[in-house]
Amino acid sequence: MADISLTPVRRGRLVVDGGYLFEDVGLGTASDPSPTHDRVECPVYNVVVEHPEATILWDTGSHPDAADGHWPAAMYDAFTHEGLRPLREDLDAAGFDLADVDAVVQSHLHLDHAGGLDAFAGTDVPVYVHRAEFSFAYLSAKTGAGDAAYLAPDFDHDLDWRLVSGERATPFRDVDLVHLPGHSPGLVATVIHREADTVILAGDVGFVDENVDDRRPMDGSLLWNKAAWFDSLDRLADLRRRHDATVLTGHDPDAPDRLDEL
Repeated sequence: MADISLTPVRRGRLVVDGGYLFEDVGLGTASDPSPTHDRVECPVYNVVVEHPEATILWDTGSHPDAADGHWPAAMYDAFTHEGLRPLREDLDAAGFDLADVDAVVQSHLHLDHAGGLDAFAGTDVPVYVHRAEFSFAYLSAKTGAGDAAYLAPDFDHDLDWRLVSGERATPFRDVDLVHLPGHSPGLVATVIHREADTVILAGDVGFVDENVDDRRPMDGSLLWNKAAWFDSLDRLADLRRRHDATVLTGHDPDAPDRLDEL
């Protein structure tokens, strides 16, 4: 196995209604016709993967102008992003320079995961993403069909796209991109086989750990295909079991701190 280190890059936090985290939370009943629940804070984070073959950046977070019109007003009202800074500044805070990045892996292309891609426009830094995700992102952003969580200004740049296909790709030794659709059509988990352990950056297969550990679906608005999501949970559980892996979900409050401890 390769000698690989992982460093979280903290990118601020989303503040969202708790009802987005789990389906059916807050639905009214006869005895409680008007339930209320809190808005909760969930981190946005990227990961620097220092690999013998390359320094890889996992995801690129939200665009720093999300609050100032880059995101549609209704989207920002629902998914308020606090602590916004340019990718370069957050990398610097984690001890890295933008120029250190040799490759980017995008778990998917939603606006809170792909908003820093403009930093790599016009460079020869390869950007890995699943072909199904790439196609659906452009369909969504350019035609109005699909999903409002894709914004063309996030990813419609002169980038060195490296499209992966099928159920698994291995762009670097001991680093597998495993297709786990459900939250989006082309979401990939990044499975990192290290000398001492295996770490799975599962991204938004789960917004928080309970989505995966307890098989509790996110709100339906956050699932492109619920049946595919349950199938992906089965594949993720098999990966976790076979490799005794640590699984980190996309916005779990403890995820960045857990990465610090690995």
